[in-house]
Amino acid sequence: MKNQNKSKKIFLLYTLISIGFLIFLSVMLLTVLKSRHLPSLYTKNSSKAQRGSIISADGFHIATTKKLYKAVVNTLYIDPQKMQLFVELFSIYSGINSKSIQKKLAKRKGVVVLSYNISEKRAQYLKKLAYELRRYDVFIERRDPHTGRSSLHGLSVIESGESREYPYGNLMTPFIGYPHKLEENGYTYIQGVKGLEKKFEDALSAKQNELSQGKRDVNGYIILNKESFSKPNINGLDIKLNIPVGLQIRIEKMIDSMKEQLEAKQIIMVIMDSTNGKVITMASSNRFFPKNIKRSDYPSLNSAITEYSFEPGSVIKTLTFALLLDKGLVNPYDLVNGHNGRFKIGRKVITDEHNFDWLSAENVIVHSSNIGMAQLVQKLSGVELNQGYKSFGFTKKSTNDLIYEKVGSVPSIKRLDNEIYKATASYGYGMRANLLQLIRAYSVFNNNGRMITPKIVNSFIDTRGQSINIENEEQIQVIKSSTANRVKKILIKTVNEGTGKKAQVDGLIIGGKTGTAHIVEEGLYVNKYNTAFLGFANDKQNKYTMGVVVIQPNSSQFAAQTAVPVYKKAVDIMVEEGYLKPYIVN
Repeated sequence: MKNQNKSKKIFLLYTLISIGFLIFLSVMLLTVLKSRHLPSLYTKNSSKAQRGSIISADGFHIATTKKLYKAVVNTLYIDPQKMQLFVELFSIYSGINSKSIQKKLAKRKGVVVLSYNISEKRAQYLKKLAYELRRYDVFIERRDPHTGRSSLHGLSVIESGESREYPYGNLMTPFIGYPHKLEENGYTYIQGVKGLEKKFEDALSAKQNELSQGKRDVNGYIILNKESFSKPNINGLDIKLNIPVGLQIRIEKMIDSMKEQLEAKQIIMVIMDSTNGKVITMASSNRFFPKNIKRSDYPSLNSAITEYSFEPGSVIKTLTFALLLDKGLVNPYDLVNGHNGRFKIGRKVITDEHNFDWLSAENVIVHSSNIGMAQLVQKLSGVELNQGYKSFGFTKKSTNDLIYEKVGSVPSIKRLDNEIYKATASYGYGMRANLLQLIRAYSVFNNNGRMITPKIVNSFIDTRGQSINIENEEQIQVIKSSTANRVKKILIKTVNEGTGKKAQVDGLIIGGKTGTAHIVEEGLYVNKYNTAFLGFANDKQNKYTMGVVVIQPNSSQFAAQTAVPVYKKAVDIMVEEGYLKPYIVN
């Protein structure tokens, strides 16, 4: 009986153990088969590539891109007891006022974007803060009533876009241009609209975003092995200019001051190296801040240097005379009748500011005689004059570096066969050009008869810092070298004895030609003027072609009193900055 009871107890014990083991196996099986929310064994990191920068010749970033981040939090996961701690810490790390943060959090429950405009540096601080907040249990887990799963959402700092920054404000506008914003999948991109930002959109644009993916370790980092994959960021190319910041700032300040003094609508200026076409200054008095464009800035958004086409006036006399001289149709010492300041061609009466009896052909340029030029130009046919002006680059783009250029016009061959139209065209009426075209044309006289193309952009710089040079345009022989050098001497004489006297600088070779022209409004000439001075400034080593246009000065209609003083001040600045070195005999 005793043995029977003992057997029953053993049997019962084994049965209980078996049942327990079966229950354990069942639980394990259910655990294995049950769908669970396990962390992924794989992870992926990505980062957006950035738009390239625009850099000055002396290495300063004129336009650059800043990454922006947004900070997002779900208020439902913040421990109510630690809400104030969250607010204070976020304020310290983000630099955002704590009251502003409290208002945003109180406004709605759930997902709240605390800021869309967090810099990359601040974003790194906030990512560290997000880790610390979890460590101190500022966030609490919540169970989803539908799925029964628990989750915890902390502070998220997410790359949200890019912002175009202009550290030097309105420097070099408007030819630098400006961008606008585009949004794609919640990310804000920058795209050029005007100027260099638009012209070099393809070069500046980001090429490839960074992506890394593969198995992760316990800390969430990607394990780099054969199964992992990564591709690097390839940012847009940087653009390096030929224009240095130091010189540009001083020229801009000077023309700003002269604009007020001359009561002008605008002043524009270009300085170009005559040997290689490098533009070292391209300045306008009417500028804007690309980050904050106002309605009043709209007229300044177009670069007047290439997008303002005007009748150039007497600066064209130099080109007309060069065509005559090159074809052997005139000798600089030929005598021309000045008709005492009043001369009639057909029904048109041509006048001069000064009454001349007789003057030499070269003095027609030196003293800017409309009457003398009107007579000399009759030696050219309509074809020769039309094709001659075009050979100097008129009606063609002056540079490949800018967009939306207004190329102007030259009277037709048929019109130039008429003696009146031929006369007026010879001193710059009835045709249109922009300042950069005039600079290009005048480079001929400082470069042995060869015309050089203005070059604003020096090179591209890739992600590795390697420079990609841009080849110079081929120089075009427009007139004979002997002709160019003879005209050059006449332009020097114009500064020493004629209308350009105020441009003289001791120890430098300065030459140039003044020009004044009526402005056309609604097809009629009005009592408003543009004045100009085009020429060159050289020392023993350096040669620069320079030009200034004063648009609608009210103080005077004469270039000698408006454009020439601006030119002289620019030369003085170039001397002070070391671009020109006067030769002084002790």
